[in-house]
Amino acid sequence: MLRAVSRFGVPTYSGHLRSLSGAHMNRRFTLILAALAAAFVAPFAFAGPPPAKLPPLETAVFAGGCFWCMEHDMKGIRGVISVESGYTGGHVDHPSYEDVTSETSGHYESVKVTFDPTKVDYGFILSRYWKLVDPTDDGGQFCDRGPSYRPAIFVANEVQRRAAEASKLEAQKQLKQGRILVPILPLKTFWPAEEYHRDFAERNRDHYERYRSGCGRDERLRQVWG
Repeated sequence: MLRAVSRFGVPTYSGHLRSLSGAHMNRRFTLILAALAAAFVAPFAFAGPPPAKLPPLETAVFAGGCFWCMEHDMKGIRGVISVESGYTGGHVDHPSYEDVTSETSGHYESVKVTFDPTKVDYGFILSRYWKLVDPTDDGGQFCDRGPSYRPAIFVANEVQRRAAEASKLEAQKQLKQGRILVPILPLKTFWPAEEYHRDFAERNRDHYERYRSGCGRDERLRQVWG
């Protein structure tokens, strides 16, 4: 090892200093790596098990006459995320309101209900549907007449079909008059209605309330269901 004299007359050992400096750097590098590793591992070590996966949202499609009224009424059900007005059951792609109400496209005015199955089940939504329609009238609903205004339940699978059939039998027992004429049909493509039909009751409250009152919807529902 070479001995040297500093500018202040103090002997130094340059090789020893280089050795100490290298060891010091190695220790610092090791500590830095350990800190980085701990920072990476810590969130996984203390995070606990991953949250349980929630079931996906489900949908149900119904026809019950004017979709303004059906959309408005079904939004009030707890657990319902959204209700969208549209058309289904016909043979024309991308039908317009004019196509449907001309009674040439085969579609029903309908609503698609999206709901959270952890808060409400399909059976409960069915039970609410019956009380929103006159199921004894298969020629339309209330003041709206014609095939596009007929009531119907559209089922997406066998589980929905069985639930709808059971609900229909139960609803028949609750009717004050007549018998249920509402068909249970396989769901076809649901076509969303034009933008101006969506959220109509909220955006056009006066118009909507005049229409609903003049159509006699609520009065007829009281006669059918009490």
